[in-house]
Amino acid sequence: MNRYPLWKYLLLVAVIVVGMLYAAPNLFGNQPAVQVSRANGKPAPQSLTSRVRHILAKNNLQPRRVGYSHGSVLARYQSNDKQLKAAGALKRALGDKETVALNLAPQTPAWLRSINAEPMALGLDLRGGVHFLLKVDTQALFKKRYQQYVRDLAKYLRKKSIGYRRAHQVKDGVQISFGNAQTLNKARNALSGKYTSLTFKRAKGAPNTLLASYTTQKHQSIVNSALQTNLNTLRNRVDELGVSEPLVQRQGRNHIVVELPGVQNTTRAKRLLGKTATLEYHLVDTQHSAQKAARTGSVPSGDSLYHTKKGKPILLKKSVIVSGDQLTGASAGIDKKSGSPDVQVTLNHQAAKHMFNVTAAHVGDPMAVLYTQTKLNTVYKNGKRITKRETQQKVISVATIRSAFGKRFQTTGLGRSEAHDLALLLRAGSLAAPVNIVEQRTVGPSLGADNIAKGRIAVIAGFLLVVVFMAIYYGIFGLIADCALFMNLVLIVAALSILQATLTLPGIAGIVLTVGMAVDANVLIFERIREELDAGVSPQSAIKTGYDRALSSIADANITTLIAALVLFGFGTGPVQGFAITLSIGIVTSMFTAIVGTRALVNLIYGRRQRLTGLSI
Repeated sequence: MNRYPLWKYLLLVAVIVVGMLYAAPNLFGNQPAVQVSRANGKPAPQSLTSRVRHILAKNNLQPRRVGYSHGSVLARYQSNDKQLKAAGALKRALGDKETVALNLAPQTPAWLRSINAEPMALGLDLRGGVHFLLKVDTQALFKKRYQQYVRDLAKYLRKKSIGYRRAHQVKDGVQISFGNAQTLNKARNALSGKYTSLTFKRAKGAPNTLLASYTTQKHQSIVNSALQTNLNTLRNRVDELGVSEPLVQRQGRNHIVVELPGVQNTTRAKRLLGKTATLEYHLVDTQHSAQKAARTGSVPSGDSLYHTKKGKPILLKKSVIVSGDQLTGASAGIDKKSGSPDVQVTLNHQAAKHMFNVTAAHVGDPMAVLYTQTKLNTVYKNGKRITKRETQQKVISVATIRSAFGKRFQTTGLGRSEAHDLALLLRAGSLAAPVNIVEQRTVGPSLGADNIAKGRIAVIAGFLLVVVFMAIYYGIFGLIADCALFMNLVLIVAALSILQATLTLPGIAGIVLTVGMAVDANVLIFERIREELDAGVSPQSAIKTGYDRALSSIADANITTLIAALVLFGFGTGPVQGFAITLSIGIVTSMFTAIVGTRALVNLIYGRRQRLTGLSI
């Protein structure tokens, strides 16, 4: 009556063995390490391993072990102090071509790594690091686009010989005023055929005025595209920062979450995440006086007035030869002739061709490099936080064109840190829309370790209390439930390790909750068995009836909880998702261990007893 076929026992043993194997890596812990990889994202050559060894030995920073894995080199250390010193020595020696990142390397034995057994991934609140919540400024995005349309629409109307009075930007589009309704209708027909992504309608409160704005579909498409571009750009910038296992993901309609594990000094991270910097190359106007233009405020047509780093005025032609978005590569280095920092620039094919044509036609003329930097400044006024965007433009270099050049050249005139940051930003790309840091949280490594210790104590305490209660209240059946509870914990850890789902502090809370909920199924079964025994049913029949009739109630309760957990995961973010992941996994594993696992043990202990007179329940 209460016997399992052999294949069910073999299946149960196989699941337990696999679970224990994949949970085992979490017993060995992590050690501080320095990871070296290629800045361009390609796998590093294995020869880099010997180079890293040589640099570390030269600086008397011998690691415990240096190895090559998954396209990068990993040097392991015993202490955080040596890890930090080694990272600094490698950054100085390797330069921009390699990315040096602080990491926590698992001490998993090779035989476990051979079957892809890895420890659980720990979240920011357990590892330490910094959390940023960025808001994408979509208003600034559309402001920039509508500014361009003011020029484009006016130019097209002039081309079509359609007279207009004024074209200017407003909050929700571009307004163009006309002399009469007939000209307005003519312009609307012409513009509608050319600019299909815009809608043209009469402006409210302004006679004979057209309002050009994006269609709803195009508006949302631009926002989504800008968010995706920003995600890619921020991922590139984070990779350049040398952060191991970062998290960059969209949250809600216009927010992006960036988590940088292991980063404690947030100054540079903040500076690079929201900052935009680019270069523009212009010809210098030598026919007019820059001093006179600065003094009188009268700038010649076709020119713009800027200042050099030393504050000297200079007139540049408005026409841009090439700009930062046409670069395919940028790296910081040292100019061999002057010994000053420089940025080696590589252009795409079209820009290189244009640069060659311009420089060939202007040999002997000066060319300037305009450096544009946008950064966010946060100030507090009347207790309110105000974020202001500040754009700085300065001419960093003026040089005479000695001969024609095209694809590759260098730019000087920056300090060492400026050159390094500029090269990083140019490589990573520009943001499609500005971002503002609206929230920042820092978790220290000691606090992360403290969270892990407290979480471990909570899980162990909850486990032991449940174990003692079940053993006292249900006797041998309680001990059977305790064995299932232990295996449930092992399977949860194994599942998290196999899936590489990130374990957070709320995730630990989910595990603690699962420990309490895992015995609910056994309580229902055991109470049902007691009821059958009280009704005078034989022990074997009571066991069978208890398991069979409690199954539907157990399934209903767990499935509804699982649905709630999946909804939390689908609509929640961050900590809520961490809780939902462990809760979902715990529900599935607890149903398996509480129903299949305990039934197998009960059948093994009582199933072959022909003359069973009583049960320890």
